[in-house]
Amino acid sequence: MGIWVAWIWMAVVAGAAPMEDLVWRLPGQPVVGFKQYAGYVTVDQTAGTALFYYFVEAEKNASASPLALWLNGGPGCSSIGGGAFTELGPFYPSGRGQNNLARNSHSWNKGANLLFLDSPAGVGWSYSNSSSAYSYNDERVANETLTFLLKWFDKFPEYKTRDLFLTGESYAGHYIPQLAALILRHNEHNRHHPGAFYFNLKAITIGNPLLNYGLDTSATYFFLWSHGLISDKTYHGVTSFCDFSDGEISGEEEVGVEDTVGTCPFFVGAARSEVGERINMYDVTLDVCPPPIIQQALRLRKRIKHRVEGVDVCIDNEITSYLNRREVQQALHANTTALPYSWEACSRVIVYKFEDQLQDMLPILTSLIKQGLPVWIFSGDQDSVVPLTGTRTQVSKVARDLNLQIKIPYSAWYAHGQVGGWTEVYEKLVYTTVRGASHMVPYAQPERALILFTRFLAGKPLPQHSYSAKHH
Repeated sequence: MGIWVAWIWMAVVAGAAPMEDLVWRLPGQPVVGFKQYAGYVTVDQTAGTALFYYFVEAEKNASASPLALWLNGGPGCSSIGGGAFTELGPFYPSGRGQNNLARNSHSWNKGANLLFLDSPAGVGWSYSNSSSAYSYNDERVANETLTFLLKWFDKFPEYKTRDLFLTGESYAGHYIPQLAALILRHNEHNRHHPGAFYFNLKAITIGNPLLNYGLDTSATYFFLWSHGLISDKTYHGVTSFCDFSDGEISGEEEVGVEDTVGTCPFFVGAARSEVGERINMYDVTLDVCPPPIIQQALRLRKRIKHRVEGVDVCIDNEITSYLNRREVQQALHANTTALPYSWEACSRVIVYKFEDQLQDMLPILTSLIKQGLPVWIFSGDQDSVVPLTGTRTQVSKVARDLNLQIKIPYSAWYAHGQVGGWTEVYEKLVYTTVRGASHMVPYAQPERALILFTRFLAGKPLPQHSYSAKHH
């Protein structure tokens, strides 16, 4: 009891973290020495739009550790259910009953204070009092996320001067570059205003990011073909008849035209048939049992929706059951408005502008690097949804356009004596694969993901020798 009183006293004296958001302990949670906070930040007073966050202090030396924001993709999928409780947060479902959590020994809070945000409103427990507020596009999401950060720093003023890192995966390939650009514009605007708040943004990293819809979709079929999942005939049909740059074959367009030989829908349908129904598209080497953020990938690839119907989603069921428990929501200060729907990994409420999903993010990444912001891109090498075959090509294009010199040629990096993946390092731009990882890298390869994250925070290259991999 004395420890809790001391924490309260320290918070009051320092005027620091809000005690009303302190999570004393989650149901079924192991005992830990760091603090957790959760709650709402209002980003639009008029519409009554409030975004839900979950914040975990660093495991050690939180007062001197950087701050990392994590965003899941979709668009419309939960960073709480995905990033926090499935991938890189301190806990995940133990599988020993509905109300038990296990400690994640490779949580990213070993290196940083972690901030998970459910965005936009309509995702997870984030909400709006205006139904029209659930129509979103990239620009609005970026603006609301910036507003969230500004107000969150008012709640946690001790973090205003911390190094800030933006991290995420999948459709965060849109969220993070646009948010970073907005932050840099904010900083430039405030540069001439003494005393104005200035983000200490240090770098961004995105895993298996959607950067260019057309290129990433084409790369999916190359990946499937190169891994023996589709035939030569089907692959050459797709490459000859499909132009994915305009979002062709998003799912609904396939109905009724798959039997028309010599059309894009015909060959996409053939690919779906050849792959079969029991392949995990997010890690083609695994049996079907994908994590909850399978749904965020479905948002990116409506055309493959039939491939995963009927799959036992395993941990999805566990985390969905856990986060829908009343005592869990009370512990997290969540769902305070009694939303008329249950918590889901990906929202059925929001309507997202499809045209924005077709936007090319490479010009924004190029601009960020020009402004001196380091960019790290990583790929789980078994993902067919946003595969390395497309991402690596796009990173190389950015490097060529900027005439960046190679600092470390494409080569293996190591994790505890084993090859962790392959990496290529340019000035302010790093690309790396993570060997044996899925679309959700920290879920599939937690140890390798943690090594990557700690090196990213330090701005150091990944271990180039097997004997050095132990010192991360």
